[in-house]
Amino acid sequence: MDDCIIIGAGPAGLTAAIYLARFHLSIRLFDCGSSRAALIPRSHNHAGYPAGIAGKDLLQRMLAQAELYGAVREEARVDAITSNGENFEVRVGDRVMPARAVLLATGVVNHRPDMDDALHDAALTRGLLRYCPICDGYEVTDKRVGVVGTGDHGMQEALFLRGYTADVTVIAPGAAHDLDEDCRRALDDAGIAHVDGPCGGWAIEGTRLAVDTAAGRMAFDSIYPALGSDIRSDLAVAAGARATEDGCLEVDAHQRTSVPGLYAAGDVVKGLDQISNAMGQAGVAATTIRNDLTKRKPLRR
Repeated sequence: MDDCIIIGAGPAGLTAAIYLARFHLSIRLFDCGSSRAALIPRSHNHAGYPAGIAGKDLLQRMLAQAELYGAVREEARVDAITSNGENFEVRVGDRVMPARAVLLATGVVNHRPDMDDALHDAALTRGLLRYCPICDGYEVTDKRVGVVGTGDHGMQEALFLRGYTADVTVIAPGAAHDLDEDCRRALDDAGIAHVDGPCGGWAIEGTRLAVDTAAGRMAFDSIYPALGSDIRSDLAVAAGARATEDGCLEVDAHQRTSVPGLYAAGDVVKGLDQISNAMGQAGVAATTIRNDLTKRKPLRR
């Protein structure tokens, strides 16, 4: 039986694995290979990397560090988590893996614009398509920026980006914008243009990403989809954990969910969706797991 099974091998899951393995606990990570961090062409706001670091490189380094101390990673998708009293059973295909504790670090999945996958990935690699203005707003300073979104969410993302550039346009993903008067006034006061969609005809044209709109074809140095995301909390919710209305897992100050022995860290928890925040939560969760397990049965060496 493992001391802890970690579901998700992004920055939160890998940080927790490093901590827990160094606590001399037996750790197994299940990774379905869809961490959002892997999509980052180069992060420039992660402390310690002045020249930036690619998301995949960061994950590889973190995994190597976790494995150095004995953590085991398996590339597999977890189907269910069940509590059998004091411990847990984690079902992976036709296997059932027992564990004393489980940490959910499954993150979220961004809703993508309706475009070809190959084009999406090429635009992302070149910085023509971006998902996190907190991470990389600096890189679009004084550039021409589009935001695909509407309503309060689209407005808020556009206003945030307005702090980096005066050239911001909000494009409705559907036929027309869903903006109330307050949203329209806020955009107008900030000098942010808003045009109707639907968006279509996506293409890389020279050094820009172009898209068709109701106002004609428009091209931008970078486009930010503000289309929301899916929080991957289903496994924990099915196991009885409480979640917010939008699906984020509810945790206490020590990253414990409402199910004893089940913990959560990273973007699956309500908070700032940032690598640094996920790593901090993971450190708290790992230390809590170690201490909670010790209370149940003192660790011996």
